[in-house]
Amino acid sequence: MELITAAPQATAVTGPGPGPGALLAPTIDIVVPVYNEEAGLERSIRRLHDFLSAEMPFAWRIVIADNASTDATLALARSIAFELPHTTVLHLDRKGRGRALWAAWSASAADVLCYMDVDLSTDLRALLPLVSALISGHSEIAIGSRLAPGSRVVRGAKRELISRSYNRILRLALGARFSDAQCGFKAIRADAARRLLPAIEDQGWFFDTELLILAQRRGMRIHEVAVDWVDDPDSRVDILSTAMTDLRGVLRLRFATPLWRFMAIGMASTITYALLYLWLRGPLGAGGANAFALAVTAVANTQANRRYTFRIRGRSGLLRQHAAGALVYLIALGLTDGALRVLRGLDPHPSRWLEVTVLVVAGTLATFTRYAALRTWVFARRGHRRKLLSTVAR
Repeated sequence: MELITAAPQATAVTGPGPGPGALLAPTIDIVVPVYNEEAGLERSIRRLHDFLSAEMPFAWRIVIADNASTDATLALARSIAFELPHTTVLHLDRKGRGRALWAAWSASAADVLCYMDVDLSTDLRALLPLVSALISGHSEIAIGSRLAPGSRVVRGAKRELISRSYNRILRLALGARFSDAQCGFKAIRADAARRLLPAIEDQGWFFDTELLILAQRRGMRIHEVAVDWVDDPDSRVDILSTAMTDLRGVLRLRFATPLWRFMAIGMASTITYALLYLWLRGPLGAGGANAFALAVTAVANTQANRRYTFRIRGRSGLLRQHAAGALVYLIALGLTDGALRVLRGLDPHPSRWLEVTVLVVAGTLATFTRYAALRTWVFARRGHRRKLLSTVAR
């Protein structure tokens, strides 16, 4: 990664004093990610520079973030930065819009971090309302929205349908409360970025969505600005490929919480348990098949939850955790064995499928006990476990 930098000069701001949480004499970085944009780069950057020089009342800097371009984009960007004040170039050796934003925002010393697409499809007059919500302390993140009331959008029916469908999926699958995840016109306070960036995994187009979902889950305020937006007919974004990547990202975030990962592992364990029970029911009998199938799946379940649900790596605490998992197994064995005994009291010769159904129901009840035990005891951090035990002792 290569950075050519020049510190922006402070600009005096007149008017009433700032409210609580506001930034004093804020500085703003506007990042423009580019990949093979030699044809339109200079026109866009000069237009952005002219606008900021005339309209932006705060100290600002333009950062051209080159994503491993293979044409003359990098050389042209350096030439522009040499000529225009308050303009710098960040070069990355690998592609990815999210990677460029992560690198540029992480390296920035500005108070407010923005980005916009190089085609400048969004009317630049929305930039000041975008950053004002952050400077005032009202919100941590601000986004331009093409779907908010008051926006004016010019684009084809295909892109309109894809955009609305994608944001609808976000609301249904992830509970998104913002209207437009992918508009290339966003800003974030630097303190919020420092909290969010380490948690973001995606380095491509899904970066925006992941940023907003993580911010929402952490209770951060997201301010929306209705924008005027004109589609770029020369956009080289592969819509189908991007859509598939975004959908995979949605699934990853949907099952990113410990409870959902635990439920997915539990479902796989239940299916494996039922198949093992049916296979071993003949040679081992109901009790033996239940104990063996439960033991095998309990060990696998504990290891899978250790690695995927609670994100624990290495061998530290492994024996203790599996020993504690064995105690949880005994609780589950007691519940399922008791269910078998009740069933036999009601029907001395139940079918194997009825036995499996009863065992699965009993196992489901045991699952809630297992999750509580794994979270608060087996895989709890030492400090949290000590605090928990001292609370119980009181």
